[in-house]
Order: sequence, then C-alpha cells, then structure tokens
Amino acid sequence: MKEIRQKAKETEDDLRDLGPAMPSQDTEKMQLLWNMITDFIQTYKNTISGRYDAKRSYAAAGSSVELSGGAKIKANFYHLYQEYEGLAACSEYDDMHIQKAI
Repeated sequence: MKEIRQKAKETEDDLRDLGPAMPSQDTEKMQLLWNMITDFIQTYKNTISGRYDAKRSYAAAGSSVELSGGAKIKANFYHLYQEYEGLAACSEYDDMHIQKAI
C-alpha cells in the first residue's frame, strides 16, 4: 500500500507539472491555439527588436547573457557608426528641399 501511495503521488506530481488538461470544447481549443500564436508572434517581435524576453532567457544566474536578434544588430550599428554621432547631414537643407526630394 505504501508503494502504491508513493506511485500515485509521483503520478499526481507529474500531472501537475504538465499543466492544465487540453480543452475539450472547440472554442476553448481555438482560444488555446490563438494564445499560442500570439505568444509566438510576440517572442518573434521581441527577438527582432532586441527586447528582453523572460521566456527566452536561458542563462543561469551569474553568467553573461549574449545579445541576440535586433539587439546584436543595434550594437553592431552603434559600434560602426558611433564616430558619426551628432553629425547633421541635412543641416544645409530646409524642409522644402527635403519635401521636394521625397
């Protein structure tokens, strides 16, 4: 009986780790799918824009986190063009010249 109770507890713990049960209603299934797609899109946007996303943070505490996606691109551009910071390339043109060029 002790072994059976232990196995039952282990099974309950495994079920709890798996999370809630899959929905049975079509509308609930559609909502679950919609939420998964929305999460994927948000993660993709965060990766491209270089924003921090806790869901993608796999680094252990105390280790250095490597830049990814848009953050890496932004850092490279900043490093490459930092000598041009503050340069006013269009200072000799007024709004009329810029509008005409566009």
